[in-house]
Amino acid sequence: MTVTQADVAARAGVARKTVSNVINDYPHVSDDVRARVLQAIEELDYRPNHAARSLRSGRSRIIGLAVPELDVSYFSELARLVVEVAQERGLTVIIMQTLGERDRELAVVNGTYSQFVEGLIYSPVALGGADLEKRRDKTPIVLLGERSSQGLVDHVGIDNVAAARAATTHLIELGRHRIAFIGTQQRPTSDIARLRTTGYREALTAQGLEVDPGLIVPTAGYHRKDGMLAMRTLLEQAGPRPDAVFCATDLLAQGAIRVIHSSGLRVPEDIAVVGFDDIDEGNYSTPTLTTISPDKRQIAETAVDRVLARAEGTIDADSEANDTVTRFSLAIRESTGGGGE
Repeated sequence: MTVTQADVAARAGVARKTVSNVINDYPHVSDDVRARVLQAIEELDYRPNHAARSLRSGRSRIIGLAVPELDVSYFSELARLVVEVAQERGLTVIIMQTLGERDRELAVVNGTYSQFVEGLIYSPVALGGADLEKRRDKTPIVLLGERSSQGLVDHVGIDNVAAARAATTHLIELGRHRIAFIGTQQRPTSDIARLRTTGYREALTAQGLEVDPGLIVPTAGYHRKDGMLAMRTLLEQAGPRPDAVFCATDLLAQGAIRVIHSSGLRVPEDIAVVGFDDIDEGNYSTPTLTTISPDKRQIAETAVDRVLARAEGTIDADSEANDTVTRFSLAIRESTGGGGE
């Protein structure tokens, strides 16, 4: 038999409305009454009917998180943090995987899921500003990562140019002069490639080093296999090999390190390697991976709070979109000669 709020009220000796107030964490309930109600809830194993509550309030307390690939460590780690932060704020998260496909991404921004969620946190790959401009769905949306929102929706991400510049400058300061970059893309929508290549170029130029196009290697994607293929290309080129490699993602860096080792070379003695994303497995690889570390917790908190404020009307729906730049740091580890963590 299903336990109701009336059953809890009878056990606690209070009115049914008081039980509702305790469940919804209203402040004007005495500590004694709150303790009695919570004890009754535990004794009866009462479970609130969230569906009924949503119908009454008109709010689902559910947000959506759309990412390209859940098996990419950065996105799975970020998803875990978004879920943690959302739970702290009394929200549930529905996670959607787009695979970076245009049709799936359009479905997300154009309201396919708006009947289920109060807001969306979204990391796009295939869409651009023109697609956001055509959007008619009114569900609040916060963009994550490198894709520019062009002031159309709220956006949260690090300064990718500055981060790439810091990674490259670190290699230069180690005395490396033939620094390669792995991860450029042919797709015009790839802001990761554009922004991180820009930072790489700026760092070389600032230190008076030549930008050698032969050391900039495109990849089809950002996975380990792509890093392996790109590193193989670099080592098979005629002329002096690179003495350092900056990779656009940690997964590319892991693939590159595998090829360096299998070629009989050493990391970092022969070739130093820096990645980007600070995924957890980089702490346990051999060598441990030097990487750009975005503050993923800050990204998750900022995105959840922003989409919640829009959904609750704390921020007016027509107010100007906010572009929040979050923190990053350079985690120096064994792949560039630092100590392991």
